[in-house]
Amino acid sequence: MISFILRRLMTLIPLLLGITMLAFILMSLAPGDFLTPVKAQRDVSVELIQAIESEFGLDQPWYIQYYKWLGNVLQGNLGHSWAYKLPVSELIGQRIWATFLLSFSSLIFSWMIAIPLGVLAAIYKDSIFDRISAGLAYAALSIPEFFLALILVFFAAQTGLFPLGGATSIDYEYMSFGGKLLDRAHHLILPTLALGIGSIASIMRIMRANFIDTIRGGFVITARSKGVRESVVMFKHVLRNAINPLISAFGFALSGLLSGALMVEIVLQYPGLGQLMYQSILREDQFVVLASVMLGCSMLVFGNLLADILLAWSDPRIRLERKN
Repeated sequence: MISFILRRLMTLIPLLLGITMLAFILMSLAPGDFLTPVKAQRDVSVELIQAIESEFGLDQPWYIQYYKWLGNVLQGNLGHSWAYKLPVSELIGQRIWATFLLSFSSLIFSWMIAIPLGVLAAIYKDSIFDRISAGLAYAALSIPEFFLALILVFFAAQTGLFPLGGATSIDYEYMSFGGKLLDRAHHLILPTLALGIGSIASIMRIMRANFIDTIRGGFVITARSKGVRESVVMFKHVLRNAINPLISAFGFALSGLLSGALMVEIVLQYPGLGQLMYQSILREDQFVVLASVMLGCSMLVFGNLLADILLAWSDPRIRLERKN
């Protein structure tokens, strides 16, 4: 297992190099750079601008700029955000916790609801419950996340039950520990619903199909012939095997949350990493964009790694050590 984890982590290095290089090339092809708004300011001297261009290699080809940026990254320096006047590492550190909470809460919310619904829909196949759940699932899948977020914003504005924007209240620092937890949870409700409802529909349909296929397996017939209780057959043997494909898709779901959270964070004004990346692209804040791309790529690799570990734990027949 340890050797497998090390091999997977080693694949992260060329992957990060390739993706960040591609992002660097695409940003270099766009007109202007992060110094464009600085050059428009009258109080900034030409000498200072030339010194900055020389420091970051902006007066040189893109591969020289990339080489300098990569050298700084290897030394732990992700660069400086000219739009926010902060080091990139500090800026991302402020936002990543909010996005992590949103991603984690939406994952827990969607999986805790989707898996039981999928199992029940499979057990009561072709029943009224199965047909109603299927109709609701297809309806949820057809609603884009940003449109659902707009509906939730309208609902919050009309009822006043939920805050509009932000991750905390103004008086958050003066609250007790329990009050801070409740305030965070209150601000997370609408973004979690917007990000998680679509996932519930897709996970439920996959769970239902896997459960029905697994019920037809020979080991289920054998267990029933031995007199094993039906509840044990369904929730110990069938469920454990039917959930494996969902565990395999966990890594892609984790990385996909970052792109999904982007639109949700913009509409709901949630101060997370997705909103930061969007604003940085508009402002051509190059180093923030590159750091965000690195983080998204790392989420994909670590998510797949975690999915493989969970899959090995769920299914003892898998031997990750023997994989090439």
